Amino acid sequence: MGKAFDALTAHLREIDHLNAALELLGWDHQVMMPPEADEARAAQTETLSRLSHEKFTSEHTLRLIDAAEAEISGADPDSDQARLIAVVREDYAEQTRLPTEFVAEVARVTAMAHGVWAAAREANDFSRFAPTLTRQFELARKTADYLGYPDRPYDALLNQFERGMTSRQVQAIFDEHKAGLVKLIAAISERADQVDDSPVHQAFDIEAQHQFGVKVISAFGFDFKRGRQDVSVHPFTQSTSKWDVRITTRFSPDFLNPALFGTLHEAGHAMYEQGLSDAVAALPPLDNGASLGVHESQSRMWENIVGRSHGFWAWAYPQLQAAFPTQLGGVDLERFYRAVNKVTPSYVRVEADEATYNLHIMLRFELEMALLDGSLAVADLPRAWNERFEAYFGIVPPTDALGVLQDVHWSSGLIGYFPTYALGNMLAAQYYRKALADRPQIPADIANGKFDTLLGWLRENIHQHGRKFTADELTRRITGEGIQQRYYLEYLQAKYGAIYGI
Repeated sequence: MGKAFDALTAHLREIDHLNAALELLGWDHQVMMPPEADEARAAQTETLSRLSHEKFTSEHTLRLIDAAEAEISGADPDSDQARLIAVVREDYAEQTRLPTEFVAEVARVTAMAHGVWAAAREANDFSRFAPTLTRQFELARKTADYLGYPDRPYDALLNQFERGMTSRQVQAIFDEHKAGLVKLIAAISERADQVDDSPVHQAFDIEAQHQFGVKVISAFGFDFKRGRQDVSVHPFTQSTSKWDVRITTRFSPDFLNPALFGTLHEAGHAMYEQGLSDAVAALPPLDNGASLGVHESQSRMWENIVGRSHGFWAWAYPQLQAAFPTQLGGVDLERFYRAVNKVTPSYVRVEADEATYNLHIMLRFELEMALLDGSLAVADLPRAWNERFEAYFGIVPPTDALGVLQDVHWSSGLIGYFPTYALGNMLAAQYYRKALADRPQIPADIANGKFDTLLGWLRENIHQHGRKFTADELTRRITGEGIQQRYYLEYLQAKYGAIYGI
């Protein structure tokens, strides 16, 4: 390209290097950092965040954007260069609304919050986390005020994860989805005894669980030469580039699902990051996913649409039986397939079945909205959580560790993130439907342990583009329509109708 565009990209790469260092510090914080290092890490994070924000929001950045835009005038609007200018200009307009010292403060508070949350969760003591959580929501409200919003404060936060989507749009999608979902769950509940999940509730050696998970995601296409897996309190994926993508999981010694499906989930995120085209990977900030909803579509697709499918287990189950002959040697494929797909109310979101999962998200969305607009106080959150949980699921969490303290997101400042999980479920079904139309052999290939047909389709249609397109633009380009909830509901109805005979 020309000198002006090259100057802009060189400047953005320097900022990206600072952000990559922040990402690596964040990964280390949750995986390897000594527990007494919180304050030192918070100071490091604060400094790097300040430097990154100052450098990006400087007048120099704006001059570079203007010069590069003039230089590529007339370029194809879908070219990497034109899309980079559009994305950077939008990011610049947003970030310059946030004072640098405020950004640094958010980074410091959030870095300190993780340890407080982890300790409170381990002690099952919400009161230890409440002051920190109160501060997180105060900062979230300030963020919304700085960024501005046409309707609700939540919209400003949601827009950071799903560009262009509003809370009212999310609410409308959820309302449309909920009636059919509740009806399906009620029908399944009447036949709950049709499925026994005891095969997955046994003693499973942790190292054997780890090795099996590694084997599966390697077959999926996760590249361990450009990634690694570790253990953390809450599973997550961290990427500093397409050449360094790290995932984590957590293990239960007597329940197979958490580590296994958590591994598949995070591998879905990671393969998205590893699948960026080299050209896009060299052009930050295009070197990220289109949105968190699109990102979650990848994790939920590999975790559930693939990982809980009958075809997948036709290939994988003999290998799992070989790893756990005592536990599973006498359990046939059909019984095991039904076990990993049992629908039942559960306390923990990341262990929830596909049918009830979105109810967990709706609950969190409602609580976040109330906490942000001030209609719910943090001190009243455990009570509100349990009341809504009982209304949604008919059960009450016996502890706060299994209730309000279970998720890492609020300690990480990720307020406005939760809706993307449900949107990701819907997009996963929508994209998979199109993938099957384009490549009908995908289910047969999965049953034979051949996953590159699906992965290749995802690389071509989603992964390679990074952040060039918004979620809505990308979805319309792929499927010809915006996000639809009906395909996910149809998927659930067909799958669980067969399993439960309804």
